[in-house]
Amino acid sequence: MSEFTVTGRWQARDGWQSFEKTIDAENEGVAREHTLAEFGSRHGLKRTQVEISEALRASESRTESGEEGVDA
Repeated sequence: MSEFTVTGRWQARDGWQSFEKTIDAENEGVAREHTLAEFGSRHGLKRTQVEISEALRASESRTESGEEGVDA
């Protein structure tokens, strides 16, 4: 299992709220599904009320230019 950092936003009562979660999962799809399930369970949200912008493997690092996983 790998560690993924999932970022996005969810619909709160007073507007959209940003989030960043660290999830242990087999792949990116499982990390996204686990995040949606957790928000539904903890906050009673529907999947349409959670927007996931990205799910990156924790070992992947971002460069300052915003490029992901680019080898020099």
